[in-house]
Amino acid sequence: MSIVELPRRWKRRETDSLERSCTTTQTAADESKNRRRSRWSRLVAYKLLPALALLLACGAGLLKWQDTAIRDTAVARAESVHAATDATVALLSYRPETVRKDLEAARGRLTGKFLNAYTQLTRDVVIPGAQQKQISAVATVPAAASLSASADHAVVLLFVNQTIVVAQDAPTNTASNVRVTLDKVDGHWLISEFDPV
Repeated sequence: MSIVELPRRWKRRETDSLERSCTTTQTAADESKNRRRSRWSRLVAYKLLPALALLLACGAGLLKWQDTAIRDTAVARAESVHAATDATVALLSYRPETVRKDLEAARGRLTGKFLNAYTQLTRDVVIPGAQQKQISAVATVPAAASLSASADHAVVLLFVNQTIVVAQDAPTNTASNVRVTLDKVDGHWLISEFDPV
C-alpha cells in the first residue's frame, strides 16, 4: 500500500460513511413520514369518518322530520278546511219538516262551549221558529281558506252564502265571512268556535 492509496481508501471510507449516513437519514425521514401517514390514516379512519357519518345521519334525520312535519301540516290544513265547510253547511241548513233532526245531527260536528251555545240556540229559537213560521235555510260555502293548522288545532276562514225562505215568501240571500276554529277530537275535526267576521 502506498501513500497515494491511503487517501483514496480514506475517501472511500468517508464516501461509504456519508452514503450510510445519508441512507440512515433518508430511512429515518421515511419512517417519520410513514409514522405521520399512519397517524393521519388512524385519525381519519377512527375519528373523522365516524364524525362525518354521524353528522350526515343527524342531517338526514332532521330533513326527514321537517318533511314529515310539513306533510302533516298540509294534511291538517286540507282536512280541517273540508270539515269546516261540511259542518258549516250542516249547521246552517234545515227544512221546517226535518229541522229538529237536521240540527241535532249537526251537533255531532261541534265541541266545547260552542256545542252548548249552539244546542241552546237551536232548541230555544231556531227549531220552534222554523216549525211555526215554515222557515227553511240552505247554506253553501263558495270559498274557504286555512289560516293556521297543526296536528290537533286549526283555524279556517269561510265565505258563507245562506238562502232563507219563510213560508211562501221570496228567498233572501245573506253572505257572510266566518272564522271557524276546530279541534281534533278522537280523530275528527270538530268546531269549537264559530265567529262571524
